[in-house]
Amino acid sequence: MQKFILGLLSLSLCAAAIAAPAPRPNIIFMVGDGMGVAYTGAYRLYQDNIATPELEKTVFDEMLVGMASTYPDDHGVVTDSAAAATALASGVKTFNGAIGVNSQHSPIPSMLDKARELGYLTGIAVTCQVNHATPAAFIAHADSRHSYDSIADQYLDLRINGKPKVDLILGGGREYFIRKDRNLVKEFEALGYHYQDDLKNLAKIKKLPALGLFSKAGMDPALESSNPLRLAEMTETALRLLQPEMQKNTTAKPFFLMLEASQIDWCGHANDIACAMSEMRDMAATMKIIKAFVDKNPNTIFVATADHSTGGLSIGAKGQYQWNASVVRNVKATAPTIARKLLASKNNWKTEWQTLTQIKLADDEQKALDAFITQADESNGEVIVSQVTAQVLAYIDKYSSTGWTTKGHTGEDVQIFSYGNDHGSFNGAMDNTDIAKKLMVYLKP
Repeated sequence: MQKFILGLLSLSLCAAAIAAPAPRPNIIFMVGDGMGVAYTGAYRLYQDNIATPELEKTVFDEMLVGMASTYPDDHGVVTDSAAAATALASGVKTFNGAIGVNSQHSPIPSMLDKARELGYLTGIAVTCQVNHATPAAFIAHADSRHSYDSIADQYLDLRINGKPKVDLILGGGREYFIRKDRNLVKEFEALGYHYQDDLKNLAKIKKLPALGLFSKAGMDPALESSNPLRLAEMTETALRLLQPEMQKNTTAKPFFLMLEASQIDWCGHANDIACAMSEMRDMAATMKIIKAFVDKNPNTIFVATADHSTGGLSIGAKGQYQWNASVVRNVKATAPTIARKLLASKNNWKTEWQTLTQIKLADDEQKALDAFITQADESNGEVIVSQVTAQVLAYIDKYSSTGWTTKGHTGEDVQIFSYGNDHGSFNGAMDNTDIAKKLMVYLKP
């Protein structure tokens, strides 16, 4: 009889195990804003170990699975970040400038919304202001991406299950959250959010919910930041908070984390290759951190893509069959900063130039730059800075053989990267909306 009872108990336990639903997966979704194919190709050369004969692969190469089209729901073909982010967040095409609304201007739910409704913990970490176009499309609804104050207000005012949609918000944007008409930081703190305004204090955030606004608007560019891997650092913190060791059990809440390497796009708009490669380094470091996390937490889906490409970057330019990555690696600041330092140093600008770029200019190039710098009219400062910046970029592009076709976005397909649970679902060619639709399958009630 005892053996019979034990047998029944065993069968009962097996049946319960079979009937128990599989735990919902963690979802990490990452956007390299403006990161077209040429950016990942250039980064492979930029990060190459010149001491070895082979060209080392990157984390982008390891995770590449597909390509995505990016066009918006209007006649322009070339998308902006708002329309692309809305498509990636919700699976719905919309018009340029739209945040979380469809072409009829009606609000539409995002992946983050659906995750929140299912009880997921949620987080965002970006290097722009947190209410910029890409993160905003996952949280807010607006006909114009430039409605920054209104979008920031929605981060607090839009609630799911009685609470703000996002448990963890990290990035820039203090000026939109601490305003004369409203102090959103104090309101978040009243709801129990821990607040930090200095990236150096990131480790002081010990639990959720939390808000970190580490700059007035966008964060410092990686090339000039005291924390050049600041997205990687914020991602480590997000993963620590969203799935702490003490919560790693069968009843732990899954999480949805949205990340953006925001300033690849800004560097592309500026046609600044050294700036762009520093941002790519931060994104690559972030993806390596995520890879290690997924290896330890296999019930995690990681997908990364770009919203569009920016600048029409080419590896090689003006008929030159080469690209000199060492020139790019030696540049120590963004072009506007180099221009300001050259102007500030006046008659000593050549020494400053060598320190900041290590590029040996031809005599005629030195004379052209000298004319701008030594004869600069300080009353017309920003115009002079702009002119010197253009010269600086022209010389960096010339000596590295970097090409650009535009200061804006371009309409080609972008890459899809995935790792971990079900990464094969994102193989091949698809539209940007398909990425969201595939991820939303995991977020059905």
